[in-house]
Amino acid sequence: MGALGVRSLWALILAPPALAALYFGSPYSDILIFAVGAVGAWEWARLCGGGTPGLSGAIVIATVAAAVIAGILGAHAVGGWLVAAGAMAATLAASRERPASALWYGVGAAYLGSACLAFLWLRADFDRALVLWLIAVVWATDIGAYLVGRSLGGPKMAPAISPGKTWSGLAGGVGAAGLAGLGAAILHDRGWVVELVAASMALALVAQVGDLFESGLKRRFGAKDSSNLIPGHGGVLDRVDGVLAAVLALGGALWLTGIGF
Repeated sequence: MGALGVRSLWALILAPPALAALYFGSPYSDILIFAVGAVGAWEWARLCGGGTPGLSGAIVIATVAAAVIAGILGAHAVGGWLVAAGAMAATLAASRERPASALWYGVGAAYLGSACLAFLWLRADFDRALVLWLIAVVWATDIGAYLVGRSLGGPKMAPAISPGKTWSGLAGGVGAAGLAGLGAAILHDRGWVVELVAASMALALVAQVGDLFESGLKRRFGAKDSSNLIPGHGGVLDRVDGVLAAVLALGGALWLTGIGF
């Protein structure tokens, strides 16, 4: 079986239970988000530590885990304070262990912890259709970008960060996300077609930024993948990089507009 076959097989294995957990909600979605957050934090710590998390990495992992537990208990504000404190603690600890990478430890705690809290909030306080739409948009973006970019090629989007990404792939991803938004509108609420298509295309751009951000992290530390936990895919962070950015953007937009409060 080729690399694409292995990649597709594991996607088929992992996608159904993840979608089921998000569909049925707590406690299944809580367990999923905790697992993704904890493993993602471990991968981030390993990247920053050259394969060894160290004390700074342990603080990152503990910060994300504690924030998720606070979020599961409904104490989102407490989770936010834990994220802020943990990010500062990880940065200070790393300034002694690995001064050149100190900031990245703090960024990891803040980024992953905040994204997990946002995901918990969205799943707990909104209709499950919102989270499933978000996932569908990110997956459509990844698939569209891969297929169009591979077929058409063309100018590279950010060769210094991710040599494989092209502008044609970006266009394909955004277009596929728009179709996902159209499908969501048809299935859920036909009165929001324009809004859902536009929001889907905007989230596609955000997801691509998240993808590039994680690619930049790996390049900064000389790694091809965040880990080798998932055959054909790399690590957990490699699979949820776009989701992390998109959920932060969506959660932030809803929070700023006061929706859900």
